[in-house]
Amino acid sequence: MRIKRFDAARPYEAANHRAMTALRLQGFEEGGPNGFWVGLSHFLPGGGAGPDSSSLEKVYVVLAGEMTLHCGDETVRLGPMDSCCIGPDEVRELRNQGNGVASMLVVMPYPDARR
Repeated sequence: MRIKRFDAARPYEAANHRAMTALRLQGFEEGGPNGFWVGLSHFLPGGGAGPDSSSLEKVYVVLAGEMTLHCGDETVRLGPMDSCCIGPDEVRELRNQGNGVASMLVVMPYPDARR
């Protein structure tokens, strides 16, 4: 078991994101998970990500606020505790169209798919 306290989470930069602060909760550290990492993203009003894609699947879980997700021909609003899985190479765009901060958990495999 490995405990990491919230005050030990460190910020990281995410490419093609705007008006967003990201914290790494687990992963990319000795003793952390081997197959995936977990981040927490806080999007300011008007903030977002994309449009872009990656070769890795990912899971988003909205914790607070609302995020609008456009993927393929579909646009949906995700609210607290709504989640979605984005498949490899799916083009997606995220936007916080509300007036409050939206917080989202992100779970992804490592880029080098280490196990």
